[in-house]
Amino acid sequence: MFRDLLGQAWSALQHNRRRSALTMLGMAWGIATVVMLLAYGAGFQQAIENIFSNFGSKIIGVFPGRTSMQAGGSKAGTEIRLTMDDVERIRAGVPLVSRISPMAFHNAKVQREVRNFDWEVIGCYPGLSRMRNLELNQGRFFNDADVNARARVVVLSSDSKEKLFSGQYALGERVRIGGISFEVIGFLKPKMQEGNDNINTQVYIPFSAMSDLKDTYYLDGIFLDYEGMEYEKVEHQVRTVLGQTHGFNPKDKRAVWVFNTMKDLKQFHIISAGLRILLAFIGLLTLGIGGVGLMNIMLVSVTQRTREIGVEKALGARRRHILLQFLAEALAITFAGGALGILLAYAVSWSVGSLELYGAMAKNAEAGNIHLNIDPFTLVVATGILTIVGLVSGMLPAIKAARLDPIEALRYE
Repeated sequence: MFRDLLGQAWSALQHNRRRSALTMLGMAWGIATVVMLLAYGAGFQQAIENIFSNFGSKIIGVFPGRTSMQAGGSKAGTEIRLTMDDVERIRAGVPLVSRISPMAFHNAKVQREVRNFDWEVIGCYPGLSRMRNLELNQGRFFNDADVNARARVVVLSSDSKEKLFSGQYALGERVRIGGISFEVIGFLKPKMQEGNDNINTQVYIPFSAMSDLKDTYYLDGIFLDYEGMEYEKVEHQVRTVLGQTHGFNPKDKRAVWVFNTMKDLKQFHIISAGLRILLAFIGLLTLGIGGVGLMNIMLVSVTQRTREIGVEKALGARRRHILLQFLAEALAITFAGGALGILLAYAVSWSVGSLELYGAMAKNAEAGNIHLNIDPFTLVVATGILTIVGLVSGMLPAIKAARLDPIEALRYE
């Protein structure tokens, strides 16, 4: 029976080729619009995730501040200062912490021969390279042995390496930081850089070696990452541990400033999810126009084939046979147009490539642009929408055909 339905549907399409082709084109345009809009929504979300991963999507930064709430015997406005003891307290008191690093920032003169620049020097533990997704171009990042030995080694960012060495071989060479000689052991790939952000001129040295440049008893911050996805729980535990130590209310947001990238990323996920739903709805409305055209054509087909329907009923065809016959024709047009539309969407996606988003505002930010990649989820959603539109558009004409009175149908001129 299924083969017979397909044969009848194909014969009907062949009988009215031009009309069928135009109807398919309308459906193809509609489904191509749906696929492209869904691909745009998915590309937008991926671009946002890439922007956050540039800094580290599961990283929490803790920075000292001043209390704004009275706690115990301490009045508001008390300065909070972090030390290495706080690093150990967080490591012991927050079980989900995976890596943690004290942070020391210092603006210093970085020199090589006659070249002299004022750059930000960052003293940290080796784990920061994974927390912040610092990808090496050549060489290596410093390790625990370098930290324990207070080794004077340095890892340069992409711009700092280029400005100091101008394409010359840098590994093993020496630069002076604050007048002290450091050996270059690696340099990084370019990172996304917006405006006057100096991320690609920063230089990284072991935290222990930073004490040669400044007093590191009080930390400028603490960076950590964690296991799992309970980012709010980790942040709360960090505030609780520090609050118990320094005597401030853990709810006091100004006592320590906590930068939680996953919290911001989740907010953008909500925005991107809303955008995808909106784009899918717009695509559904666009495809609905093609569905109205399909319904109109099928109603015309029912009118033109009234006598044929009468003959089929006179020969014993039941209502469900007539309904399935016309519904099969509608679905054949729908899915043929859908296949053409998906091919059209792939062609457009391939020709467009990517759309400017973050790349228009930042350097080295190609990953932050919107890439129109059509993933399997997009195809599944588009196919579902297409099926619904095809069924709705074909059902009304099919029901009309099934309900025709055979005697009146045979009399129809």
